[in-house]
Amino acid sequence: MARTKYDQIYKSLRERIEGKECDYQTLLPSENTLVQEYDCSRNTVRRAIAQLAEEGYVQSIHGKGVRVIYQPYEQSEFMLSGIESLKEAVARNRKEYTTKVVCFAELTVDERIHARTTFPVGAEIYYLQRVRYIDGKAIILDHNYFLKSVARGLTQEIAERSVYEYMEQVLGENIVTTRRKMTVERMTEVDNKYLELKDFNCLAVVSSLTYNAEGIMFEYTQSRHRPDCFVFYDTAHRVRSGQPMQNDGQDLNETIEQIRK
Repeated sequence: MARTKYDQIYKSLRERIEGKECDYQTLLPSENTLVQEYDCSRNTVRRAIAQLAEEGYVQSIHGKGVRVIYQPYEQSEFMLSGIESLKEAVARNRKEYTTKVVCFAELTVDERIHARTTFPVGAEIYYLQRVRYIDGKAIILDHNYFLKSVARGLTQEIAERSVYEYMEQVLGENIVTTRRKMTVERMTEVDNKYLELKDFNCLAVVSSLTYNAEGIMFEYTQSRHRPDCFVFYDTAHRVRSGQPMQNDGQDLNETIEQIRK
């Protein structure tokens, strides 16, 4: 099965759902219709639909078809379960987006950086601070650490566009796995300097460790978000035995409520 074909169908259906061409509670076109429309195999369609179901866009109803269950939030949505760049997430949310790199440095990992990132002492890295503007507002501050041996030739100009796009399309890297942790933390002087925090004294912080196809951790990122502008979401599924599937991290609804207090 061609990965690119599956991606095209998955992204096309996702855009149709988000654009309300396939509205909430309606059924997707039949499997036969989709096979003919996209000129592909049934397995390719089924895999695309399975991915949409995993991310909470649709639900298969036995004997009826595939029902759309996606409902947009007023705030921008960021997925904890998938791997997407901010550029991709903002495009999906139909927002205007720019990035400003306020720090770009080439460093050698010392004990302090190792304790934060788990990169081995002595490794060569790029360190970036990037302010993310969405609809003209500075609402995310990223602290990025990239392993130089993987993110080869990274520049400030590339970082202001999309690091993942550069790594995948230019370097040919395969970005496979991310482990994430979400916390609520008090603001720092750096947060206050670059972000429009209004009266907030805390932020939603998502820390990520990302691995390539060789299992090498090439990125550690801490994304610090203004708490009133984002909804982080995941989709959980209940197994047939009656026991809920385990989900790493806190209950997201409780986390958002803590952020807003």
